[in-house]
Amino acid sequence: MTQPETDPPHSTLFAEENSLESSRIGEILRKETVGGVILVVAALVAVVWANSPISGTYFALRDFEIGPKALGLHLSLGEWAADGLLAIFFFLVGLELKREFVAGELRQVSKAIVPVAAAVGGVIVPALIFTAVNLMDPSAVRGWAIPTATDIAFAVAVLAIVGSKLPNALRIFLLTLAVVDDLIAIGIIAFVYTSEINFVPLGLALIPLALYVLLTQRFRRFFGIHPVANWFILLPLAVVVWGLVHASGVHATVAGVLLGFAVPVIRSRASGGPDAGPGLSEVFEHRFRPLSTGFAVPVFAFFSAGVAIGGIQGLVDAVTSPVTLGIIAALVLGKPIGILGTTWITTKATRASIDPSIRWIDLIGVALLGGIGFTVSLLVAELSYGLGSNHDDDAKVAILIASVVAAGLATIVLRPRNRHYKKSGSPRN
Repeated sequence: MTQPETDPPHSTLFAEENSLESSRIGEILRKETVGGVILVVAALVAVVWANSPISGTYFALRDFEIGPKALGLHLSLGEWAADGLLAIFFFLVGLELKREFVAGELRQVSKAIVPVAAAVGGVIVPALIFTAVNLMDPSAVRGWAIPTATDIAFAVAVLAIVGSKLPNALRIFLLTLAVVDDLIAIGIIAFVYTSEINFVPLGLALIPLALYVLLTQRFRRFFGIHPVANWFILLPLAVVVWGLVHASGVHATVAGVLLGFAVPVIRSRASGGPDAGPGLSEVFEHRFRPLSTGFAVPVFAFFSAGVAIGGIQGLVDAVTSPVTLGIIAALVLGKPIGILGTTWITTKATRASIDPSIRWIDLIGVALLGGIGFTVSLLVAELSYGLGSNHDDDAKVAILIASVVAAGLATIVLRPRNRHYKKSGSPRN
């Protein structure tokens, strides 16, 4: 029997000890970079269209309803993007979360403690700042979770543009931080923004979910063929799980996370032997990530980011709204303060240390990138206030402004660091 892995007495965080894992993360980040560019373009198109002379066509398209009424799925295109397409994004989140906990940076407590603490700090501090700014308006306080999320695609795209020579360990820090951040966001969406639960469809969802788990874990044993060739079995099961979770009142994106968690990370001996290749999680990741980053998330951003500002006066009113001010302050100031503060405290209180290739000034730049709260923040804004409400519009304006400001500040910090690494010829690990 293999002995459980024990933590070393002193752990260096984000050191690239595994070249295969490093290559895998590099490939993920390259795809996220492309996805981030597409995401920004989709959001810009939505904003321009929503404020153009033909803005009515944008909102008519967003609010166009389609789907079977009998199944409770007669939804607008905007709702299909938020509930359906984002489930693909959260499926990838589930895959990455499980991989990190099984075979990645989070599998050891000594290595997990810093990114987990940084992510928690990056959630708590922004939430407190937003709540403090909007304390006198109970209807606005409901959006306290809006500034708690980091958009990994947008952030990685900025990092790739301004920091091509920065250490790879810094990218691993950003990815790991965002993965834990997403886990917290999933919990908030599931437990905070679920007002009423219908336990009958929720209980029924366990049946196809259990069958899905069984098939992904033991598919080769039962059928003797690779599950990728059998979408006619796995995909319908996933759709049924999604539909039942949606009917239960729990946000349907949670179904994506559950399905992602169900997929095995490491291929077992029973499914083909130790040399049988990557686990099913990696296979699914390769196939679904382009769909998520290149289509699902940009389409959601297109339908979600379009807000009618209403000219100069409308922009002034939106920017001076407590909701807007709270979100901007929380993302631009709260995120880096929370991330850096908890990282510093945790490294001082434990024996963990940051990889030698990373400097604290580099972490400041990455912490500023944490203030780019785009995709999940837009989703939480809709869950908090309702699509198209005044608070929702103000929140979206704030998210857009804060993301641009955070990206600009991070660029100011990281570009000189990038020149430093380029001049010194320091390896990117």
